Amino acid sequence: MIARLRGTLLERNPPFLLVEVGGVGYEVEAPLSVFDRLPQPGKELVLLTQLIVREDAHTLYGFMEAGDRDLFRSLLKVSGVGPRLALAILSGVSSRDFALMVEAGDAQALTRLPGIGKKTAERLLLEMRGRLSDLDPGLVGPGLAPDAAGEARAALTALGYSAAEALKMVRAVEGPDQSAEALIRSALQRKMQGSAGGR
Repeated sequence: MIARLRGTLLERNPPFLLVEVGGVGYEVEAPLSVFDRLPQPGKELVLLTQLIVREDAHTLYGFMEAGDRDLFRSLLKVSGVGPRLALAILSGVSSRDFALMVEAGDAQALTRLPGIGKKTAERLLLEMRGRLSDLDPGLVGPGLAPDAAGEARAALTALGYSAAEALKMVRAVEGPDQSAEALIRSALQRKMQGSAGGR
């Protein structure tokens, strides 16, 4: 198993890049998010990799973050999801935002990702929920008490925020023994302050 490459970036032609390691050139397929962070050709590059062996090909997939590789591996266990679709998902959303969408049950947000229709989104929600805990702990933070968290998210959703955005807003202000009302108030205040700061 090839789990990590450290070498010189020779070429970048999305979704492929060529890395030379010890005189050997490795062709690596990577999500588009990786290309935004690549150094200039001729510079050193470190990639975390996953080798997929098929009858007709051995394909190496590369990632900058352990969380992205973990999510890629987990997506491959979902029925109907192959390496290309998993790569497309990681090209369209960060691993943390994907985890938020799944935890929030936001099928509509998932269908906006490339290659994902309604049935695939529902399958991802069903099968990935049980796997989020196996991913990098940084992707999914500690849960709130179900009643306070659920009420706060439901109220924010009713105000027009998407399920994923509502979850993210609640997560940003979570604390022990908070009521739903306190969470909603804090989440909205934080959102307004963020909007004002962006002007």
